[in-house]
Amino acid sequence: MKKITFIISFILIGFSAVAQKTEYETKSNIQYYNTVVNKADSYINERCVLDIYYPKNSKNFATIVWFHGGGLTGGSKEIPEALKNKGFAIIGVNYRLSPKVKAEKCIEDAAAAVAWTFNNIANYGGDSSLIFVAGHSAGAYLTSMIGLDKKWLQKEGIDANKIAGLIPFSSQCITHFEIRRQNGIPEKQPTIDAFAPLFHVRADAPPLLLITGNRELEMLGRYEENAYMERMMKLVGHKQTQLFELDGYGHGMTEPAFPLLVNEVNRIIKEN
Repeated sequence: MKKITFIISFILIGFSAVAQKTEYETKSNIQYYNTVVNKADSYINERCVLDIYYPKNSKNFATIVWFHGGGLTGGSKEIPEALKNKGFAIIGVNYRLSPKVKAEKCIEDAAAAVAWTFNNIANYGGDSSLIFVAGHSAGAYLTSMIGLDKKWLQKEGIDANKIAGLIPFSSQCITHFEIRRQNGIPEKQPTIDAFAPLFHVRADAPPLLLITGNRELEMLGRYEENAYMERMMKLVGHKQTQLFELDGYGHGMTEPAFPLLVNEVNRIIKEN
């Protein structure tokens, strides 16, 4: 009788462990620059903060750093609803905005936020080898720049190749139009210089999933920029570049793109 009771108890304990629901917690407005920098610059102190949403009763989970859109001139940090309850941590990042600062400072902030994630995610239970970077529009541009031009993360002591995957939604792949505007270049005059993700194509970059809306509905030449990026990444020898064009959707194509992001994260997790 004792043996039967032991077996039943073991089964019930096992079932309870499987059925345990993942609980999530959000911590808001964490400063990602150090105290010295924050004290020296009031705008950094105010603006350069992030929110982290994470599974508090899990370990070794993946993390998605998410950069909001807004043309590098507007927008606020967000934790997209479509990414919640998937077993991941999501980090929503605020960054400084033009014209209050030069648009290049947005890239510096993006790198600093990703570096904070590498340096701190283990304290929340996350796996620092499973950090993904994603964003929409201007946030996608920041994703591409810090993932492809290694100098931005090098300043923070991080190798960009340690990013598990880059997933930009409707990214500018030429020089961002706000940076062009600062330099007196019209938004319809394509420019590829050091501030263009296309300038930094390389074979050893992290996996790259490019997603845009329909080419006829997208902003300016956004699909074509991404198609050129896909082609050039493949030509330089990058083995994991994909491009999805979402028929029926324009620039605001995040809703159908989020499941593709989740699938990509899960694909890479399984391969690790």
